[in-house]
Amino acid sequence: MKFITTPRLAAVALAATTLGLAACNNPQDDALEEKADYVEDSSDAAADMMENRGEEMGGATGEAVEDQAEALRQAGEDKADMIEEKADDVAGHP
Repeated sequence: MKFITTPRLAAVALAATTLGLAACNNPQDDALEEKADYVEDSSDAAADMMENRGEEMGGATGEAVEDQAEALRQAGEDKADMIEEKADDVAGHP
């Protein structure tokens, strides 16, 4: 009977991890996740510009612009979450 040594155990763990990751590779899932990242990054960038503009404006108008920026950021996050949920459905993840 052979003993399980550390190198053998490491090889088994690496093989299991590799197989697990290979099973998760779904091109449609990957594309949807990239789209979600793009949506969130785009809304963040637009919101950052709006916030900067609001800070420059100052006063009540500036605060209103900053509030709109926060709403835009939240809408982008919500849409990205929705797309990620769809990606999970496509990939068969619960």
